[in-house]
Amino acid sequence: MSTAFDRGVDARLAELALEVAQAAGRLVRKWAELGVTVADTKSSETDVVTEADREVEELIRSLLLEARPDDGMVGEEGNDHPGASGVRWIVDPIDGTVNFLYGIPQYAVSIAAERDGVVVAGVVLDVARETAYVGRRASDTDDRVVVTARRNGTPISVRSPAPLSQRLIGTGFSYQASIRAIQADAVGRLLPQVRDIRRFGSCALDLCHVAEGLLDGYVEEGVNLWDHAAGVLIAEGAGARSELAPGAGGQELLLCAPAHGFDEFRKAVETAGFLANSGE
Repeated sequence: MSTAFDRGVDARLAELALEVAQAAGRLVRKWAELGVTVADTKSSETDVVTEADREVEELIRSLLLEARPDDGMVGEEGNDHPGASGVRWIVDPIDGTVNFLYGIPQYAVSIAAERDGVVVAGVVLDVARETAYVGRRASDTDDRVVVTARRNGTPISVRSPAPLSQRLIGTGFSYQASIRAIQADAVGRLLPQVRDIRRFGSCALDLCHVAEGLLDGYVEEGVNLWDHAAGVLIAEGAGARSELAPGAGGQELLLCAPAHGFDEFRKAVETAGFLANSGE
């Protein structure tokens, strides 16, 4: 399969991702009504897995492979499927699991479709608010490839330019104590340079908040592909830039900000000590 843009294929992938995310969201809401308990942990005692995570990922897997049995899939909770079609689905059944566990309404279903190594469609469903963010590769009137971003069907855009001192920044913290200490020091150095810093607890939703202008930037070390694959595409479609770079704690660092202010934001993040070898 060619990596060239295909309006029909990519549109159908976006439609399927939205349909499956909405079905998954209904199951997440049922679990929220029943009450949630910890089923397991991963990288640390604070990195939790719930039975809802597992059941929702299995639902997503079954619906996607029923519709497209030759596709591959990688998900946060495992059971990866290699596939043979050139399309791979990247799934986070509940991004913001700790929020979900505590009943804080800031968690999402995230589904991205990658075709021949390029993410071409992505959906982030804010489950509690029933808000769907959709990004996909499309074509403009000159048949050039562009990325579009919509919230419940309406186009969205990043916030207009603002001085660094007036930008609201989102961040997140690793589940590993040693890396959290490094991140806390970096946040302390960044905070005096910006309007304020927020930690909401869902990478996917934070990226969508950059896309819709609720945040002016986002930085976090320790993110995984399923955390950001859909959200980065949505942010790009709304006018943001993203970068993956080595973090000061030895894990992958994600930066995202409106394209018009990205370079200044990146420099501030580097100076604050988020990046590996910052200040050298």
